[in-house]
Amino acid sequence: MRAPRRPAWTATLTSKAALFITVMCCALAALLGVLVHVSVTGQTVSDSRNKALTQLTEVSGLYEAGEPLPRFAGVDPPGLPPSLRALALRGERGTVVTEYQGRPTMWAAGPADGRALAVRLDYTQSAETIDALDRSIVGSSVLAIGVTLLVGAFAVTRVTRRLHLTAQVARRISAGDLDARVGDPRTKDPTRPQDEVATVSGALDTMASSLQRKLQTEQRFTADVAHELRTPLTGLSAAAELLPEGRPSELVRDRVRAMRGLTEDLLEISRLDARTETVDLAVHELGPLAERVVRASGTAADVRIVRDATVETDRRRVERVLGNLVANAHKHGAPPVVVTVDGPVVSVRDHGPGYPAYLLESGPQRFRTESGGKGHGLGLTIAAGQAEVIGAELVFAAAPDGGAEARLRLPEYVRLDASDTEE
Repeated sequence: MRAPRRPAWTATLTSKAALFITVMCCALAALLGVLVHVSVTGQTVSDSRNKALTQLTEVSGLYEAGEPLPRFAGVDPPGLPPSLRALALRGERGTVVTEYQGRPTMWAAGPADGRALAVRLDYTQSAETIDALDRSIVGSSVLAIGVTLLVGAFAVTRVTRRLHLTAQVARRISAGDLDARVGDPRTKDPTRPQDEVATVSGALDTMASSLQRKLQTEQRFTADVAHELRTPLTGLSAAAELLPEGRPSELVRDRVRAMRGLTEDLLEISRLDARTETVDLAVHELGPLAERVVRASGTAADVRIVRDATVETDRRRVERVLGNLVANAHKHGAPPVVVTVDGPVVSVRDHGPGYPAYLLESGPQRFRTESGGKGHGLGLTIAAGQAEVIGAELVFAAAPDGGAEARLRLPEYVRLDASDTEE
């Protein structure tokens, strides 16, 4: 039987710090309370004992002189504790605190002609003093624990708030927001002492800045290379068209077309990386849109419309995503390739070996493919980037009975009827 799962708040630093502070305050308060109680109680009992023994000495003088004894003294008086009586009969003197007629009483007894001569003192005030001291110790301990806990929770909350901010910025950076920074004021002034949280925040900001510079350099390099290749490729394409018909000219034209396609893909990726793309939203029927993409691809893909839906999206970008998915399915998969529209979800399914493990785990990666060296891994990268631009969800998965399946979920457009508008 599995143990019950602890609540999430028990794992937070605030709860652990509060628990530690509470335990330490309780332990310290208990230790100090015990020390004070033992010290004061011992002093109070010692004073009362000395006073009782002094009076016993005076009463013993009166007894030996044959004078009347005061009313708080007597020989074998009623209520004398048996243990103290036995001590006096052995010829020794002693004291004990006990209840007498419902009141705390200090007894002192000593030997007197084979009997016990005893005096009693009212111990009520001393007992009340000790009880009041105990209540004061408990009250002050509770107050001290409460104040310490509040101050400690406030201090820890300030630290955890900064840690949460740092974690939030780290998540934003991992999501692609390279402009996100913690901006801890403690890191801006080098002369100001820095705590551990400020050190982590500064290191995160430095890492983000370095990563941003490197990515921007790579993006500029990719864009510059693609732009520089367009001009010679255009000339090369024109020159290839002038070659005489034959197998060599066909090979040249095919390679030139491949180079031009690769260049256009690199330019598109550089625009997606720069996040400068704008979206032209409009309302479209998803079924006819998928059919048009398959017809434009010139492939033998089968289109199945389970349930058509109206979506609000950028038609050109959706066609680009679906076209890349269909082309990838024919290039790297095996027939039949099926495009299914089920509401706002479009799935592209083939019956090949399926997506590689790295793609299912971390998504498509440019210039990486495991299908016999064909392709550059840019088609699915562009599809994922364009899906992100239009706010769609693109998921790559393995089909239950073999093959690869990509599912594109688009924002569905909901029409409001007259009753909804009036409401």
